[in-house]
Amino acid sequence: MSMKESSSNLTAATQFVAAGGEKYAYRRFGSGSGLPLLCLQHFMGTLDNWDSAVTDPLAHGREVILFDNAGVGRSSGTVPDSIEGMTTHALAFLDALGIKQCDVLGFSLGGMVAQQMALERPSVFRRMILVGTAPRGGEDVMHLDKPSLSKHLQNPALQGYTVLQKIFFAPTQSSQAAGADFIARLTRRTADREPASGPAVAQAQMIAFRKWEQGSGEPFSDLAKIQRPVLVMNGVFDEMIPVRNSYWLAEHLPNAVLMVYPDSGHGSLFQFHDAFTRQTAAFLASDSNTAPY
Repeated sequence: MSMKESSSNLTAATQFVAAGGEKYAYRRFGSGSGLPLLCLQHFMGTLDNWDSAVTDPLAHGREVILFDNAGVGRSSGTVPDSIEGMTTHALAFLDALGIKQCDVLGFSLGGMVAQQMALERPSVFRRMILVGTAPRGGEDVMHLDKPSLSKHLQNPALQGYTVLQKIFFAPTQSSQAAGADFIARLTRRTADREPASGPAVAQAQMIAFRKWEQGSGEPFSDLAKIQRPVLVMNGVFDEMIPVRNSYWLAEHLPNAVLMVYPDSGHGSLFQFHDAFTRQTAAFLASDSNTAPY
């Protein structure tokens, strides 16, 4: 099945594009009149960590582009230890594809990269969706050593994707059941998969988180420069990047709407994938220059 024929992350072939001496792995699928939607992934995530229940409905009406930054998956190079470094690669990737403007879905770490891209190249995004992420200078950003997270991350019985059910979802029966369904969906693609991220990826990305959290100057002042419409979303019980960071984003971005999902954590978009994709599609379909839709 060719790229143009595929409308699913389960079947789209992994492709590669060269730029600046690096080779970037990506998948591109879907079609329609909407601008392409660039999807920027979470801590240690690869192309295979995108839930088809999120990506595939969004591919009805536009192309969806999933991207492995430098040193992640089958992309070449070394993982940058700063959000600015990751941004340089993401912009080079878009330039290599000849994309001058697109929309963006930035999840967690990817949401930080999306913010920096919008600051460095204000014209690059028409609309932005920031999920489970934080502004520069935010609080409690990916502190994996705190007990609520470390008890799962240090549990040898939780291997591979199974740990995500515990740390991405709230400790309620309903949220954990949604987490189990999410894990099952991640395993549905059986061929042409990316290698899992290892300690080197984790170490560099954790350094980037600490730099981002430290911030500089007046807290959140850079957000005033991001004029594009933004949809900010999170789960109310996010332990990885607490929801107060989303409130700060919505407060300081000039053109933002905030949505908070109940009974959910970091992976709220995967737990409530039907609502998330409907709300995101409506936001992307709007021609308004302001965020409400």
